[in-house]
Amino acid sequence: MKIDVVVDVKTTLGEGPLWDVEQERLYWIDSFDGRVFRSTADGREIRAWDVPMKIGSMALRKDGEGAIISLARGFHTLDFKTGAVELIHDPEPDLSANRLNDGKVDRQGRFFAGSMDTMEEGPSGALYRLDPDFTVTRIDSGIICSNGPCWSPDGDTFYFADTWTGEIWAYDYDQRTGNVSNRRTFTKVDTSNGGAADGSTVDSEGCLWNALVYDGKIVRYTPDGAVERVIEMPVKKVTSVMFGGPNLDILYVTSMAKPPLPRFPGDGVLRGSLFAITGLGIRGVPEPRFAG
Repeated sequence: MKIDVVVDVKTTLGEGPLWDVEQERLYWIDSFDGRVFRSTADGREIRAWDVPMKIGSMALRKDGEGAIISLARGFHTLDFKTGAVELIHDPEPDLSANRLNDGKVDRQGRFFAGSMDTMEEGPSGALYRLDPDFTVTRIDSGIICSNGPCWSPDGDTFYFADTWTGEIWAYDYDQRTGNVSNRRTFTKVDTSNGGAADGSTVDSEGCLWNALVYDGKIVRYTPDGAVERVIEMPVKKVTSVMFGGPNLDILYVTSMAKPPLPRFPGDGVLRGSLFAITGLGIRGVPEPRFAG
């Protein structure tokens, strides 16, 4: 196993690595600076798009010409050719202290993204589903900081974390309707060193990988929630993970250069880098596109 810096762009809050199997390009975002990045698997041909506010997550659209993005104030479209950003819907117009955060697409092309309290203190957040016809549905509520949505390879289990509960949850997932039920604890996160569950992905063996932010670890959990391995990263503030590369066998890891609140730890010179972990002998699953 080897850990390398792919791109050192010092993202203030790097998040959401996303590998596109069609274009063979890697996307990621800077949540605080409002920017979407794209590069080759090895960090070349970097392109960036600015968006008008903080961004929590993104999903590529089926036509390949743009993305759905969850900005601080609602779901928007982003046109890659023109850079234009247009509002779809703001599900929380009266909650000015909230913003939309992490999101992913299910196997049917629906985009799930949750909101968070920007002070990461109160349970004012919720989880939303954006359907291909741009209908928005609230799926769950009472959330402090939405993170880590992803699905089991068969699509029947939905995983999600409220970062400060110390747990990652599993739900039964109805692939026909996009509804969730039977929320339960998938695993309890080791918070003894100040870490918390951030972004997640699943691999082809059905295991869940999670970035333990503020503790500098990547943890792989088996389908029954047991810790299978822990990878120590060279920075503490790792934020999200995604398998990519032509063979889907590179684990990309984003990080933040500056903590969002003063109570969180700092890092060394590699802070804010995009990392690649190779030699794991494990493959991911292709990330779907939004169907609208």
